[in-house]
Amino acid sequence: MLNWIDYRKALFGRIGEIAKLSPDTVRAYQTMSSAGQKADLLGAKTRELISLAVAVSLRCDGCITVHTAEALKHGATREEIAEALGVAVAMNAGATMVYSARTMDAVAAYTADANKGNDAAG
Repeated sequence: MLNWIDYRKALFGRIGEIAKLSPDTVRAYQTMSSAGQKADLLGAKTRELISLAVAVSLRCDGCITVHTAEALKHGATREEIAEALGVAVAMNAGATMVYSARTMDAVAAYTADANKGNDAAG
């Protein structure tokens, strides 16, 4: 199992290295990342719970370790985190259903084209 605390420290170290090599990129990321906090309509805990659900959907280990620590720091419980992750699971399942329907549309289009070709040749 991954040591999430050590991973987070190592990740921040690497980001520090990137900041030295490409300071404008990291500065721009930090500006964008902190923009949502300014309005604070959702509150830090809710923002972190949403961030965790997105992190899982994107399969971003770095995002998971950072936002887990932040969610807990802002008072999220294990149960609240589990519920947010459940939303991610449901949304991803829903997205696969939507894209399954889109795929069937593509199948219909290709089979219609294939049938037209057979009709023209026959």
